[in-house]
Amino acid sequence: MRVVGLHRDVLVVTSRVWQTTCTIVRSGEECFVIDSPVFPDELETLPAVLEHAGFPFTGLLATHADWDHLLGRLAFPAASLGVGETTAARLAAEPGAAARELREFDEEYYVDRPAPLSLGQLQALPVPGHCEIGDEEIELHPADGHTADGMAAWIGWARVLACGDYLSPVEIPMLSPGGSRDAYLATLRRLEPLVDAAAYVVPGHGDVLEGARAAAILREDVNYLAKLPDAELPMARRSPAQRVIHAANVERVTSSRPPTT
Repeated sequence: MRVVGLHRDVLVVTSRVWQTTCTIVRSGEECFVIDSPVFPDELETLPAVLEHAGFPFTGLLATHADWDHLLGRLAFPAASLGVGETTAARLAAEPGAAARELREFDEEYYVDRPAPLSLGQLQALPVPGHCEIGDEEIELHPADGHTADGMAAWIGWARVLACGDYLSPVEIPMLSPGGSRDAYLATLRRLEPLVDAAAYVVPGHGDVLEGARAAAILREDVNYLAKLPDAELPMARRSPAQRVIHAANVERVTSSRPPTT
């Protein structure tokens, strides 16, 4: 697990698997953990990381309902979990799905955990909206398209954007079940002014990006999605794993087209 500081009030933790990121935000005597690392030892270490850095933990946020972003409860079992209204609705419609998918991951990779995932009580947050933290506010922006739900968090006083599973330098846009190309493109358009204003962008997977590089990836992703199903993969994201994602994207876009007559 890697920890980097972006600002006196912002840390980013990156998991060893899928380069999954977790953004830690402080203002005054409050601190929120946005998303999560994945492996048990990483989650076990997280409270110590906060304590060592002087970040007084108060709550959890998750950008969307994919299981690998919901594991903060394993590190902080008594904490409340704040999610966007669309994510709360998705979790209510898919009871137990995140815990089941985590179990499947653990069984495939021989991972032992001290306890199963329990999300507890969720706090549904209005999006677009704001989440107060200390003397500041985190802006919450809609970010659907990758999935049917999602939000991005703009940490304005630090000029940091935590955008969930968008703008990844290691992963092409992924249209998961419930996602949509049109919604994904609309999210990228909404994120564009935030990216332009950002010193750093934290994707859900991959290294933290400086604003200019994030803007370049945004342009690549818009071009890729607009040209599906005939798109070429971005030059730096053409690994075999990305070709598998691309094939699934092509299938999803092709199957959603109205039939020709």
